[in-house]
Amino acid sequence: MEERKTKQATSSRRSFIKKGAIASSFFIVPRFTLGGAGYTAPSDRLNLAAIGAGGKGSSDIRNASVKGRENVVALCDVDFSGSAKRSVEAFPNAKLFHDYREMLDKEKGIDAVTISTPDHVHGPAAKFAMERGVHVYVQKPLTHNIREARLLTQMARKNKIVSQMGNQGGSNPLLDMVQKWVDSGDLGKISKVQVWTNRPVWPQGIAMPKPDPGQKPKDLHWDLWLGPAPSIPYTPNLHPFNWRGWWDYGTGALGDVGCHLIDIPFRTLGLKYPTDAECSVSSIYSQMWTADYYPEGCPPSSFITLHFKATEKSKAPIEMTWSDGGIRPAHPDIIPADQDIGGDQSKNGVLIIGEKGLISTNINDSSPIMPKLYLNDGSTDFGPEVEDNKEPEYGHQRKWVDACKAGFNSKEHKALTSSFDYAGPMTETVLMGNLAIRSFMLRKENSKGKMEFYGRKKLLWDGENMKITNLEAANQFVGRTYRKGWEV
Repeated sequence: MEERKTKQATSSRRSFIKKGAIASSFFIVPRFTLGGAGYTAPSDRLNLAAIGAGGKGSSDIRNASVKGRENVVALCDVDFSGSAKRSVEAFPNAKLFHDYREMLDKEKGIDAVTISTPDHVHGPAAKFAMERGVHVYVQKPLTHNIREARLLTQMARKNKIVSQMGNQGGSNPLLDMVQKWVDSGDLGKISKVQVWTNRPVWPQGIAMPKPDPGQKPKDLHWDLWLGPAPSIPYTPNLHPFNWRGWWDYGTGALGDVGCHLIDIPFRTLGLKYPTDAECSVSSIYSQMWTADYYPEGCPPSSFITLHFKATEKSKAPIEMTWSDGGIRPAHPDIIPADQDIGGDQSKNGVLIIGEKGLISTNINDSSPIMPKLYLNDGSTDFGPEVEDNKEPEYGHQRKWVDACKAGFNSKEHKALTSSFDYAGPMTETVLMGNLAIRSFMLRKENSKGKMEFYGRKKLLWDGENMKITNLEAANQFVGRTYRKGWEV
């Protein structure tokens, strides 16, 4: 009988949190009668867990706990010997797991999870959690491929999941200033956007590290780290960081900062799915592979072009270019030669270019970068030198937690800057660049018996149906093949 009561109580409590219902005083004692102003009743606390507790996952779960306001009940990581120690120390009462599937199946009281793993695990982990009615905060990029992003977006809507992607710059209040400039019409018709980064700052585009079957990591659960990727012997120098440069696990420079930088024009111009994508990559990337070998790593540098139809905010078709590997656009004449374009000595940035001027900015994460408006008539408008960030990462995780408690149909959820209804299409746009890069390396034997690249063309994209219409072979990169037990 006691066990039955406990299960009923847990079910009722989770229903309360997910629906954002207003409970009567019969069930919840008013907090002011228990602990005074600011006191949070135990029944008002969200039960949180982390999938990926080290690196960025450590700050994600700490920020989601809101200085102990919420209850962190479980932590999952494939290696607790590294930076995940910080999370264990911060939440000593949390249960520890190595496999998120085991954690979510055993810990029935979990209301919401932060997912801060390598890119290839984002989709499988989020799907597994949402199938169990658990709200999700997923680091950028939302997924490893376009198909996963579409599936997660649809699933969150269907299962009434409160969702947020970890592009915290989307909650930066300086975006309001950029939006105001766009909406003012002062730029005239906006037709061009340039985005660039100094990434990658990790090895990629060269031979993948070699497996070492004789070396067995002491604390790393290698098979769980591989997750949906093909099973291979332990390979040093992938975990915990260099995985970003290899297609089986990461999404390269685009996946690392594309969801920060491309977010700015995608959001402020109200863009939708691109209509096409094309790319070029460094010649050394093309030349180092033999005719029968497909590159496992992302290129050391690339240049991507995407086109978008006119929207209510952009008024005209948009051409967006992306360059990485330290390649950046030429310094516009309208910006004084001794001033940065973007930020941090112009290493990363965004230019939104209209017929009457441009906006230069770099609100890419938690950095207080000053947006700048330059008009052809000589007038300018600059943001503040220092943005007063009153809470970590502009409250990006805290706002998600508040929305989880308020419910799927709440104003709090609708106010989130990167719920999957927004983050899904934006991530698909970012990953279109990688689809173009991978298609760029497709080759086949021509009529003369020589291998030729046949994917080096503008790829026409049917966004609604997730399909390249003029090169069928490119559609293999819309999704991926999954190892058994990790399918999405």
